[in-house]
Parts: sequence; C-alpha cells; structure tokens
Amino acid sequence: MERRDFLKQTCALCMIASAGVAIGSLASCSTLPVYQTAISNQTVTVPASLFEKSNLQIIQPKNLYYNIALKKENDGSYTALLLRCTHADNQLITTGNGYKCTLHGSAFNQEGQVTIGPAEKPLHKYPTEINNGQIIIHLS
Repeated sequence: MERRDFLKQTCALCMIASAGVAIGSLASCSTLPVYQTAISNQTVTVPASLFEKSNLQIIQPKNLYYNIALKKENDGSYTALLLRCTHADNQLITTGNGYKCTLHGSAFNQEGQVTIGPAEKPLHKYPTEINNGQIIIHLS
C-alpha cells in the first residue's frame, strides 16, 4: 500500500470514529430534562409531577450560576446536589452514572461522592422537603 492511500484510509477512519463519538455525546446530553424556576426566600420549588417519567431532573434556578441535580430516591425522598465542582468551581455536566467536570476531569457519582480527582470533597447537598405535591429545596 502506498503512503498516500494509507493516509487517506487512516484519516477517513478517524473522522468516522470522531463523528460517532460526537453524535453519542450529543444524544446523551439532549435526553436529560431541565426545569427552569425562580428562587424565592432562599428556596426553589419544583412540582413532584416532573418525576413521573424520570428519577432525575436538572434544575436551573434563575440568578444562580450553577444548576442543581434533583434525584428521587427509592424511598420517595429527594436529594438535591449543587452541580459545582468542589475543586475548581466549574459547572458540572451529567453523565450516565454521575457528574463530571470538564475543566480538570473530576468525577462524582449520583450521590455526589468523588470518584475521580483532583476534587477531594463531595458535592454540596441541599436539604429538601415535600409539601402539597411540591419539592422544596432549601438553599440556605
């Protein structure tokens, strides 16, 4: 095989592989629901009906720089995690099994515990309560 043919085939294979990875990444990002809401009296209120189809919601409070991952637990309670990397204060992205920082590669599981450094501290967890079909996240 000539060098030119080898380079053409190698480049073509790399482009096909890259396109597959990019499409897979986009598909995983687009399926996660995002709920936008306001902050009132240091609380965020989310309707429990959002969890009829999914046990995880990404909450985007207005005027709060970071999103909140709100997860419905098996016992019916809710866990709210601030999606801010504890290493570099970067917004985290969701993955299939947790959250990842795109800045330095720190990863956290769905409970907010560090699985890959350089982060050393778990994600900040907000207290939650359920009142009349509403999930209330206490920010203070």
